[in-house]
Amino acid sequence: MDGAYHYKYDRSAERVKRDKKEIGIQAVRGGSIVGEHDVIFAGQDEVVTFSHTAYSKAIFGKGAVAAAKFLKGKEPGFYDMADVIG
Repeated sequence: MDGAYHYKYDRSAERVKRDKKEIGIQAVRGGSIVGEHDVIFAGQDEVVTFSHTAYSKAIFGKGAVAAAKFLKGKEPGFYDMADVIG
């Protein structure tokens, strides 16, 4: 986006109108929720939400082990999970 927008983390203490170039980012953790992730695109009179729910920490461990196996013997460099899962 060529630097046209800026991120704003945690507006909970602010009570002012959002800047038109601001992209708000908020993280909330609570209770015994293992992994509930929502990406919310909120506009005037509508919201689009993408959700992911993990019911166990085992899935995160499984991904970490797969990433470690993928990296074994690789040259130093930048890799991401798309490389791991193909």
